[in-house]
Amino acid sequence: MTVTRPQIGDWKSIEELRALQERQLAPLLARAARSPFYRARESGRSAPATAADLRSLEPTSKQDLRDAYPFGLLAVNRTELATYHESSGSAGQPTASYYTEGDWADLAERYARKWVGIEPSDVFLVRTPYALMITGHLAQAAARSKGATVVPADSRSAATPAARTVRLLHRLGVTLTWSNPTEALLWAAAARAAGLDPATDFPSLRALFVGGEPLSPARRARISSLWNAPVVEEYGSTETGTLAGQCPQGRLHLWADRVLCEVLDPSSGKLSEEGRGRLVVTPLYREAMPLLRYNLDDEVEVEYTDCACGWRLPVVRVLGRGGFAWPVGTGTVDQQQVEDLVFGLPASDGVLFWRARAGRDLLHIQVESQAAGVERRLTEAVARSLGVPCRVEALAPGSLVPTSVLTSNPDALKPRGLFGPEEDWAQALLYY
Repeated sequence: MTVTRPQIGDWKSIEELRALQERQLAPLLARAARSPFYRARESGRSAPATAADLRSLEPTSKQDLRDAYPFGLLAVNRTELATYHESSGSAGQPTASYYTEGDWADLAERYARKWVGIEPSDVFLVRTPYALMITGHLAQAAARSKGATVVPADSRSAATPAARTVRLLHRLGVTLTWSNPTEALLWAAAARAAGLDPATDFPSLRALFVGGEPLSPARRARISSLWNAPVVEEYGSTETGTLAGQCPQGRLHLWADRVLCEVLDPSSGKLSEEGRGRLVVTPLYREAMPLLRYNLDDEVEVEYTDCACGWRLPVVRVLGRGGFAWPVGTGTVDQQQVEDLVFGLPASDGVLFWRARAGRDLLHIQVESQAAGVERRLTEAVARSLGVPCRVEALAPGSLVPTSVLTSNPDALKPRGLFGPEEDWAQALLYY
């Protein structure tokens, strides 16, 4: 069945946006009732009629998805599935996600909502995981739907180390990339190690699409300056696909025409449309695996405010996984705060890589830099902005990211059984 999904511009106000959301609730709830999980949990309850009514339903947690692994949330016949995916399982148990062809049309459309559009003339390097996660497949599907040429440089494959990725970027005339923000910094260092200037020796590059990590404004600006190209951010998950994208004004907007979003205050349990808290989402067009009020556990700030882009969508600031802030002295420190200060240092300090440890009495920061005064500048910035005790160490280049990571180009082996007399048969059956 052909589904008509909304496009940017189909609503002229927040009120029209809310009406669009509520029109999708009845079909969504009917689909959800077909899954074993929701059929059991919501048995005997009357179906919500409005977005406000939906808040009476208990949120769906990541643990619910783990407990229902693998097909407890399946709402269609298995023959209708196009793909099956799993999260990275960083908590010890993976969550499963599955999509129909109709789901994929929605996923690809949302991903392609970039203010730097994907064109048939583009060469699009995908440098995120393929494997069981959705991220690489999502970018490839969106790029192919627009007619672009895809270079599948999977970030989890030994076949495409940083040095080879830089060669692909340079020799193929890559115009668009998709990676996490840290990859873009690694490429810049690898390019310099190869004698190339990222700002001038990659003239075809139109934009770097990034996601998968919280991104501070200062780091985004530094990556953009390094590559002389805009950095276009997006936010999403394997369970949901893209949830937000960056507009031409540099703001991240929730795709609230496709996903109903709420903010949960974890301390009070109060739900609201905006404010700071954990993001709770209800994808409105999901077929294979409907999710009702899914708590991503990501800390966000959501605001309904006018934006010069004219999209009339809520603005979101993604702060990271809930609870990833640590007490130091009499204050509290999170990654975005430290990252903004590190990349707020002058570009001439040359800082690309850093790490920090939040102790109870001291914030210990290490940066790769040989610039005079970098320790003093960063220490003063931390004291001024965060007001916590701090020790900064400037390390020699290669201390945090070894030079071999930037320059090595190892062979990707294939399994072998037969070797010649002078060959190393310890390589038998190895392919990594």
